[in-house]
Amino acid sequence: MTPRRPLALLFDLDDTLWPIGPVIAAAETSWHAWLAEHAPEVTQRYSVAELRARRMALLEQRPELVVDLYQLRRVALEQAFAEAGADAAHIDGAMHHFHERRNAVTPFDDVAAGLAALHGMLRLGVITNGNADLEVIGLHHHFDTVLASSRFGRAKPDPSIFLAACEAMGVAPADAVYVGDDLRLDVQGAQNAGLRAVWMNRNGSAAHLEAGIAPDAICAGFDELLAWVRGQMQH
Repeated sequence: MTPRRPLALLFDLDDTLWPIGPVIAAAETSWHAWLAEHAPEVTQRYSVAELRARRMALLEQRPELVVDLYQLRRVALEQAFAEAGADAAHIDGAMHHFHERRNAVTPFDDVAAGLAALHGMLRLGVITNGNADLEVIGLHHHFDTVLASSRFGRAKPDPSIFLAACEAMGVAPADAVYVGDDLRLDVQGAQNAGLRAVWMNRNGSAAHLEAGIAPDAICAGFDELLAWVRGQMQH
């Protein structure tokens, strides 16, 4: 059966529109330095790595926090403040500092032009498990709908978040395509909800073969994505 012409294209954010690992690493180093200045009791007791380990342990105890990684960070920090005897009045400032640094991302070189070209062809949206602020980053004007797990209450790969985004955009899942870098969360999650899925595979990995996941397309960047979408629009 010939695929239907897509009406909407939805995107993951972290590691799809920009690299996130180095940003988070730098943000956590800066965050720890801020804490050392304002709540030294915490940093004398916990290194960056130890604070990260505490968050992961908390997530195991409270898996529902996976939908809001900021809330996970805050609850873990509240516990660290309490255990270190630090002044909890600084928690809001610490979270604000991390928010600023976490959004200091640099989109991949092909993103701005690629989104501008796609915006003229079909409706664009976002589904994210992260906490990026598209207004701060400067890409919000490209998207009609932005759905974050922290606001929705369910996280990818749960089909409901994909279905809710399609409903918000006024399209059937079969008329939507999801683009993301994570095979399980993005590709398999979208396909299980009835969307087509493009794997944004910038590093040439063959991980989909080992995982047994078959993306509807594999693109190394926005040039290939644009070419694929143009081909689909001819149906």
